[in-house]
Amino acid sequence: MKSSSFLVASILVAILAGSWAKYEPTWESLDARPLPQWYDEAKIGIFIHFGVYAVPAYTSEWFWCFWQCPDRKLQYVDDWMKAHYAPGFTYQDFAKDFTLEFFDATEWVNLFENSGAKYAVGPKRDIVGEFSDAMKKSSLHLGLYHSLFEWFNPLYLADKNNNFTTTDYPDTKGTAELYELVEAYEPELIWSDGDSGPVEYWKSREFLTWLYNDSPVKDNVVVNDRWGTDTHCSHGGFLNCHDRYNPGSEQTRKWENAMTLDRHSWGNRKTMKASDVLKPEELLETLAQTISNGGNILINVGPTKEGVIPPILQERLYQMGGWLKHNGEAIYSSKKWTFHNETNHVYYTASSTEDAIYAIFFQWPISNVLNLTHPVATVQTKMTMLGTDAKVSFQQNQDKLSVMLPNMAEVQSLKHAWTIKLTYIKSERHPNEIY
Repeated sequence: MKSSSFLVASILVAILAGSWAKYEPTWESLDARPLPQWYDEAKIGIFIHFGVYAVPAYTSEWFWCFWQCPDRKLQYVDDWMKAHYAPGFTYQDFAKDFTLEFFDATEWVNLFENSGAKYAVGPKRDIVGEFSDAMKKSSLHLGLYHSLFEWFNPLYLADKNNNFTTTDYPDTKGTAELYELVEAYEPELIWSDGDSGPVEYWKSREFLTWLYNDSPVKDNVVVNDRWGTDTHCSHGGFLNCHDRYNPGSEQTRKWENAMTLDRHSWGNRKTMKASDVLKPEELLETLAQTISNGGNILINVGPTKEGVIPPILQERLYQMGGWLKHNGEAIYSSKKWTFHNETNHVYYTASSTEDAIYAIFFQWPISNVLNLTHPVATVQTKMTMLGTDAKVSFQQNQDKLSVMLPNMAEVQSLKHAWTIKLTYIKSERHPNEIY
């Protein structure tokens, strides 16, 4: 009896010791940390690019660099400045017009909730406190963006000139500010960027070790992969590799597609035309493709200098939210299915319990018959269309599953894309089966 008690106690101690395991400042240790479940279940986030570049609102959020970076300078940007501003005008002079007079953090957060997003990555600016407070009163998870380097910071330029053998900039600002942000705002997601320099220079592993072991958000925080020029697409909590990363296929690790509604810029620009903005169908198909391959999608908006999200971008978010009210079952907490898509703009997801699959399609067939080659019906199979009580029937043939859709007029309240829910199906057929 004593030996049994000792065995149980030993197992309990081992389990508890495992739950209190400390992470070490090595990628082997840090990459072994399980990704907090909330992030995979959330699927959709909102990204915000907001800064002084919204005052000139010309070209993109890279305006300052396109104007004055020696290796990135664009002549037409320099010509534009000379045509519109007096000699001696500096980038800092734009700050007086960065008024934020109509900025309302609660209004932003309400918009993001109505869009169907479950997290938002806000700007690292003085408004972050208001944004953080509003987020924590909502159902959304708070994320913060942080650019490690600054183009013209003299400390960074000195370290760069020393081939990153000195670390004055990360020690006093770049990385040091990360600790301050976490302590002050307790974000559940840290979206690192601007990591020009190796991971050793930024001391990123040391920061992540503290973040995972001792920070106030150690249990729930999620991070991306931009912690040094040698970490992209290989290390971190989830991978976003590069802007608009959408591999179009299943990946071995959790990944995120950070994309923007304006095809040409992340920051606000005055020259944005309606045709520059993704159509609702384009946004939703990008969403469906991303989720079907196991990714999350982070959708960017760029507010104006007054703190207003442009109406056309608000419209897209509301349209996405309207679609998700009917079809969110196929998105939130979903899993990848055995097959991810058909060739005719159809994308698959599976329920978290894997007892249902969803076929999201973007082109309504003229014949009202949707042909699917991957699912195989059984005698128990049932099908419904999300968001409607209209009848859906089907017929299993040797080479395809034909779904007989209702007349489109019966589901006219459903727009942009439609979802068929299938239960009791198989993912492969056998040559000798009779249908």
